[in-house]
Amino acid sequence: MFFTLIFLGSLGYGLWWVADSHPELKDRAIQYLPTSSFSALEPRFTANQIMENERPKILKDSHQHFGDYSMVFHPFLLMEVKFSRSNHTTGEGVILWDLLDGEMVLNTQTWEKSHGFADCIHMHADSYELKIISTIAKNGNRADRQTLSQAMNLESAMLDAWIDRCIKKKLIACHQGTYRIHLESPKMAFTPITQVNFPLITKNSKHPEKLKRNFSTAQITRIAEAAFGDDFAIRQTHEVYLPIYSITIQNNDGSYQTTYWNALNGMRLD
Repeated sequence: MFFTLIFLGSLGYGLWWVADSHPELKDRAIQYLPTSSFSALEPRFTANQIMENERPKILKDSHQHFGDYSMVFHPFLLMEVKFSRSNHTTGEGVILWDLLDGEMVLNTQTWEKSHGFADCIHMHADSYELKIISTIAKNGNRADRQTLSQAMNLESAMLDAWIDRCIKKKLIACHQGTYRIHLESPKMAFTPITQVNFPLITKNSKHPEKLKRNFSTAQITRIAEAAFGDDFAIRQTHEVYLPIYSITIQNNDGSYQTTYWNALNGMRLD
């Protein structure tokens, strides 16, 4: 009994240490646990409404017709946040962050997203590296060393070290003394909230088709706090799922094409 107590105590401490020191591992383990229900955003469109509204765009000729449709759920992180505006007032809102592609939704009407945060997560960018990238983004994706020096407020040697780290991680590139984000059409400079054009109503769902996320809550919150500055704070986080319709189109030759549609705004997804 004595050794059993020691073993159980050591196991409990080990699990606590892993959960406290490596929250991404705890988050990854939780997603594989069986759950009977989860929070999902309530659809604003039905599959039949989308097929009726988009029929002229989807069906190219009379030889095509709709086949079966189904619903799958796409994981997102919903964060309640507060931040400082440029006029020195405090703003509050929510952020919807995609747990599959690692990018932030900027507008729920158009489903426009950021571009660049997934690379930063993959390369374990820290707050100094994110500040360099953010400074470049705010200057139209072009910044010289003096601009970075004024924004970073670091000693010359330290600034050069952080710049070199960003270059080695392929997060930024330098050409003739001008630094730029090493991406095609990066999008990383904006107010840190998602523009919500309609209520985001959640409800419990027991639908089995949940897509497995590629990013953890810990990774997203860490990158958001590093990217949006000292005055940015995350008040609460909730994992929610976006309902997506999978609609098949049958061609005259018997082949099928599958299309995916956002049940929140009725738009087609890539």
